[in-house]
Amino acid sequence: MDRRGLKAILSADMAPYEWLSTTLTSVMPAHVIYPKVDSRPAGFSARWLTDILRGRCKFQGAVFSDDLSMAGARVIDGKVVSYGAAAVAALEAGCDLVLLCNQSLGDSQELDQLLDSLNHARSARKWKPSQSSELRRQGLLPATPPLLWDALMRHAPYIAALEQIA
Repeated sequence: MDRRGLKAILSADMAPYEWLSTTLTSVMPAHVIYPKVDSRPAGFSARWLTDILRGRCKFQGAVFSDDLSMAGARVIDGKVVSYGAAAVAALEAGCDLVLLCNQSLGDSQELDQLLDSLNHARSARKWKPSQSSELRRQGLLPATPPLLWDALMRHAPYIAALEQIA
């Protein structure tokens, strides 16, 4: 919990967005609660994601949810919610993509439940995918096809990167 007011947060933590927003392609909000701004964690808060990040700070990139497999990232309004409920809340608040990390191992039951929850929310009209969100997700895709393996092995930037880690 961070008890600072919006003015203090904007002047310190959000200051880099003025110049970063021109080059930053995506961000991930923390699941911190700023009670003087909103009672919900930032990643589930339309006030933070839509009003402040997109509106006030003019951020146009994609917003990823925090990893919903973390218990702290699924606490909304003081209650622990399911992966699906957390995903819908994050998307409704302004996230473009939701993350459920390390849950695809084994039988992937949690991932299946999340997808079923999203489909149910969509068919029940509790959530509607956003066209602008879709465009932001597509904007993260590479503009050119990947190099074939042999070409990659001769690609100067790749060779330079390998030299950095050797």
